[in-house]
Amino acid sequence: MLVLLSGVSGAGKDTIKKELIKRMDNVTSMPSYTDRQPREGEVDGQIYNFITTEEFENKIKENEFYEYSVHHEHYYGTSKKILDESINSGKIIVKDIEVNGTENLLKLLKNDIDIVTIFLRVPKEEVRKRLEHRVEKASIKEIELRMNRFDYEESKIGIYDYVIKNDDLEKTVQIIMTIIQNEYKLRKHS
Repeated sequence: MLVLLSGVSGAGKDTIKKELIKRMDNVTSMPSYTDRQPREGEVDGQIYNFITTEEFENKIKENEFYEYSVHHEHYYGTSKKILDESINSGKIIVKDIEVNGTENLLKLLKNDIDIVTIFLRVPKEEVRKRLEHRVEKASIKEIELRMNRFDYEESKIGIYDYVIKNDDLEKTVQIIMTIIQNEYKLRKHS
């Protein structure tokens, strides 16, 4: 089963994904590819596989992605090989992905893979606060770039199975754990 976790920048996707992996035995992450530089504390191969723009564009030419997009001036993509291997492992994969990526993966894979989509909502003022207080201090330009995308991403919530207000980390993690457990049981018995 593939769980796609989306939300605006600063909605808490990475934090929630890490908590799910820590607390649930059968849950793992699937790293995306990106050409952006690692942030402080990010390890290559965990959340992202960091590659150069040239390497990313070669992978596009070689048709190695199910989907890819330019998001906040950087490439992000879902590897066919990594996703296929992850699904075949029998684990539940949690992937954080932006709204266009979710749309693309649903179009491509919804008939072949069990997919659950979750969108994390956070008030606009709270998102700005979170972005301003991140460890790696985003520039004003980067914060504005991410804030300008807020309304667009919010406009896509209709494609999601679940929309959760993320104003309390523990509550949000508990809700998502329940969703994953129930969806997994439903899909195994259907």
